[in-house]
Amino acid sequence: MGRSNLQKAKLLLIEKYLNQKTNEDNGVTIDDIKKHLESFGVSSERKSLYGDLDVLKAYGLDICKMKKNTKCYYYIAQRDFQTAELKMLVDIIQSSKFVTEKKSFELIAKLEKLVCESDAKKLNRQVYVCDRIKHNNEHIYYNVDKLHNAIDENKAITFQYFHWQIDYNSSPKIVKSHKKGIYEVSPWKLCWNNDNYYLIAYDHSSKETRHYRVDKMNNIELTQNERQGKELFDKDFLSKYTNTLFGMYGGKNESVTLKVKNEKIGIVVDRFGSEIMINKCTEDTFKVTINIALSPQFYSWIFGFNGDAKIISPEYALNEYNNMLKNLYNSQT
Repeated sequence: MGRSNLQKAKLLLIEKYLNQKTNEDNGVTIDDIKKHLESFGVSSERKSLYGDLDVLKAYGLDICKMKKNTKCYYYIAQRDFQTAELKMLVDIIQSSKFVTEKKSFELIAKLEKLVCESDAKKLNRQVYVCDRIKHNNEHIYYNVDKLHNAIDENKAITFQYFHWQIDYNSSPKIVKSHKKGIYEVSPWKLCWNNDNYYLIAYDHSSKETRHYRVDKMNNIELTQNERQGKELFDKDFLSKYTNTLFGMYGGKNESVTLKVKNEKIGIVVDRFGSEIMINKCTEDTFKVTINIALSPQFYSWIFGFNGDAKIISPEYALNEYNNMLKNLYNSQT
């Protein structure tokens, strides 16, 4: 950019300088601003700089003044995001399996631009989360964008789906391959569960509600057909649907009654919410009836209570659970 054009950009240079160098603990003087502008070949007078600061304040920049040792220092006070808020966002990005390592660095670099340089250093930190492996599929971001567009435009989609497969031709490893055939569904909801994005959709061939891992979807295309299954997706559908599943694994929907130790109420509330109805069973236990999809993941959840939760009904669910325990025992002996 030429010298004359930079002169026209004086206000922008001042704004960027204040944003990069100042906060409530660090300010700059008028002389500092003047020297900064001169480094770009932009001339300025002290009096005009006071006017420039007034224009930026009128524009909405929260410029404050403080005195130290008879000098006046100017700094940006309120910003769109406070440093504590950005630290929280950085922690979420770094601890999320859904966000790839490459994308994590890119997003955090963008967040650092929202604070001054000294505060940006505080955002560059690592959060360790146990048993958390990040995805390496960069296409997931574009998949999410396409799915949102399909929902906004009320269009059905087609796609291919991936599954994991062992490759024995070389050293043992897990590779991705896709099933043959094209799925056609009507996308209705996106759900983030256990650090994975899922599409909740109406499957055109089975005429049922299905869910799909977004990172396993490939070649998503919007069709000219309008979405189907609208009557199934009311405003409370997503919470009802996901609450019946364990780990997003489906199974036969069933009303199950459990007998649980009183001290375990927090685990039940964390899983099913505070609006569940409970009834006293004994002095130290309660009964609760829940609507869930019976699956090995549900039975594993019951097993995690270490005997403090028992299936009361239906009887076939109790039998399935007991058989699973017997099979597990036999497989380990």
